[in-house]
Order: sequence, then C-alpha cells, then structure tokens
Amino acid sequence: MVAGPSAAVPLIVSAVSEHRSIIIRSDMTVELVRSSASDADVVFAARVSTVGEQSLEDLDADPASARGLIGYLMRERHGSPFEHNSMTFFVQAPIFVWREHMRHRIASYNEESGRYRELKPCFYVPNRERNIVQVGKTGAYEFLHGSDDQYDLIESSMVESCGRSYEAYQGMLEAGIAREVARMVLPVSIYSSAYVTMNARAMMNFLSLRRKAEGSQYPSYPQREIEMVAEAYEAKWARLMPITHAAFVAGGRVAP
Repeated sequence: MVAGPSAAVPLIVSAVSEHRSIIIRSDMTVELVRSSASDADVVFAARVSTVGEQSLEDLDADPASARGLIGYLMRERHGSPFEHNSMTFFVQAPIFVWREHMRHRIASYNEESGRYRELKPCFYVPNRERNIVQVGKTGAYEFLHGSDDQYDLIESSMVESCGRSYEAYQGMLEAGIAREVARMVLPVSIYSSAYVTMNARAMMNFLSLRRKAEGSQYPSYPQREIEMVAEAYEAKWARLMPITHAAFVAGGRVAP
C-alpha cells in the first residue's frame, strides 16, 4: 500500500549503465500489518482507576457511550489509558526519513540490514509537486514551488549521483568487499524498510510533530517526506480508533 500525494506516480526505471539500472520513487510505503487497537481499549484502561477489577466488564464496552470520557482524558492530558493498544506498520522510506523517524524513541523498530543483505537499487527523488525553494529566516521560513529548470536539475543530478553510487557499491561487492563496508558509498536517499510498532499515545506524539495540520495548538513544520509517512499513519489510525482520533483533533492535536 503506497501513501502520500504522489502515490499515483509510477516507478521509473532509469538506466545507469549497459548492465545496471536503478529504481526512482517519489512516494512512501506504509502498510498496517497487525493491530490490537480500539477506542474500547482506552475506556477499560481508564476506568480501572475508579472501579478496580470491575473495569474488566468494560473490555468490550461501547466506546460511543464513553465518548465524553475519552474527550476528558484528552483535554486533561491523562495519557496512560491511550497506551494499552498496539499497531505495527511496514514502512519503506529513504534513510534520511528514517533518521528523523527514529528520533521518536517511543516506537519500536526492526529495520533491514545492509550488513546482512544486498541493498536494492531504489532511490528517492522528489517529484514536481514538492516545494523546493526555501525563503525566509530559520524558524520562520516557507517552501515554494520551483521552476522547471530547478526540477530538471534535481532529477538529473540525483539520478546520476545515485546511479554512480550504486554502481560503485556493486563494484565493491563483486570485488569481494563486505556488504557492511560497500554500503558506505550509498547516499541517504536510498530506501530502507522497517517494522514500526507503537501505541496511540506514541502515534499522537508523532503526529503532533510530523504533520503541519490546520487547527494545531502548537504548529509544526516537518520536512515533507516524513509528513507523507505521518499522513498515512494518521489515516490508518483514525479508522482503528475514530473517537480517540476525533478527540485528538478537537483538542488541538496535542499529545496527552
């Protein structure tokens, strides 16, 4: 399942040499592979504080009847009841996105290893929907659309650079050099894949920082590529826990 505004853009195979080619993408892959997450999970976890073992009766509670409780927990930032659930995603993204993603230490990660497998020749190049011109001062700047010449330069430069890097990588592997050494020549635009597991509280923390969304009490200005991942996460989480998601949005997208 491919996510992001460029999801309809097909993969482009670009010839690098007579013998090798690379794959160019401008999207992210985000698949929900396993989940145990519902609004009812918030209800029974919260009620144990007042009714103790009787909260077991709320394991399958109708969360719609407890909409007010979920809203109260969100407003008052009682965060722990939102932790008793789990979502696991399979994500493919370029390494520069993973560097930002893994700053969120409230998720669990298992990533493919360039030490143990030969990395695929798949690289990220932004498409022409992505704003590329930065204006303004640090902390108060915005990104604007570029000219055709600027987009042409990005595409030609990145495709050539990625192609040469991957050819060098392959050359070292063919010469018997270890994968963990050969991979050092590759750029951070190469795709890597990982499983990411988090609960709803961690999800809200991630979304509060990695989405520029209208109505946010504390506006965030994420890099577009990680925001593409965040958009896909949010769409899938909202279907699993619609009442919790609605409370998060109504509360200014502040993580409890």
